[in-house]
Amino acid sequence: MGNEHRVVVGVLRRGGAVLLGRRSASRRWYPGVWDLPGGHVEPGESAVAALARELREELGIEALVEPTVLFRIESDEMPLDAHLVTEWSGRIINAAPDEHDELRFVGVQEVPRLRLADPLYLRLLADLVGP
Repeated sequence: MGNEHRVVVGVLRRGGAVLLGRRSASRRWYPGVWDLPGGHVEPGESAVAALARELREELGIEALVEPTVLFRIESDEMPLDAHLVTEWSGRIINAAPDEHDELRFVGVQEVPRLRLADPLYLRLLADLVGP
């Protein structure tokens, strides 16, 4: 398998909340679950460049992506790296409604009530957002 399917996502924080998107029901992978914004790293593209591109395409923002990996979920199928996004310019919009049917900032107390793309998100986001 290797890294040909590496996924990169962004953790956009505002106060005690993190931005999640509900994946459209028509999505082939993980339909109808809440996920962090991001996508696949293209061949020859760095993870940071891929995430900046994905955030532009999905959210309509220009983001400052931290090059350090905040957390990593290793998987043979689709390894995932999450980067902190500390600043962005532009107003967040759902620029890719075929990918997400809703975007919203979610507080840590609400995260356990959502169906998440990966159950590990629960612990990882709780650590990041805090009480």
